[in-house]
Amino acid sequence: MSVNDDRLVTTAPAADPAPLGLAAFALTTFLLSAANAKWMNTATGDAWLGYAFAYGGLCQLLAGMWEFRNRNVFGATAFSTYGGFWIGLGLWALLVAPAPAGAGPVAAAAHAAATVKDLGWILLAFAIFNTYMLLWSTLVNAAIFAVFLTLEATEVVLFIGFFGGNTSVIKIGGYIGVLTALVAWYTSAAIVVNTIRGGKPTLPVGKAFWAAREAA
Repeated sequence: MSVNDDRLVTTAPAADPAPLGLAAFALTTFLLSAANAKWMNTATGDAWLGYAFAYGGLCQLLAGMWEFRNRNVFGATAFSTYGGFWIGLGLWALLVAPAPAGAGPVAAAAHAAATVKDLGWILLAFAIFNTYMLLWSTLVNAAIFAVFLTLEATEVVLFIGFFGGNTSVIKIGGYIGVLTALVAWYTSAAIVVNTIRGGKPTLPVGKAFWAAREAA
């Protein structure tokens, strides 16, 4: 004999994962952008790589999954996508970017030139995604919009620089990337302190530029 239990089971929503996702994005973006801006000349320039997997990748992807649980489609899409971006970029740097074993100087130089074009295509693809997320971020608040706006500028300038092989343009993209990281860190910090203080706007994030239509 079986018994059908039709009781509705509800679970409490997870704590807001947005500050974690934004902080993970900010730190990894800062490290890579500092390298692009040529601020790491006395370092390896690859400090971002491990954090692309562990923080910008895994932690941001987890934030995206928690946003799905909270039924936040915008946050889930943004954090999951950029978590995947960092993991994918890390894998590309490890598996594709190095010259093939046994390659001579000419082949290695040709491979290096091709990998620069790879980065151009990768950033172009993510700039396309970021464009519509930038538009829909106007429905969230001004701080989130600022994150996507500076990120859009970073991606556009960088893919132009990588396609053209122009180190000066790439360096400018690095500067804009650092600004993007700072804006994301501010937004993360604002959500943390505002949440701790019960929603009181200790650090302002601004309002949405236009209101989403409520479901009927």
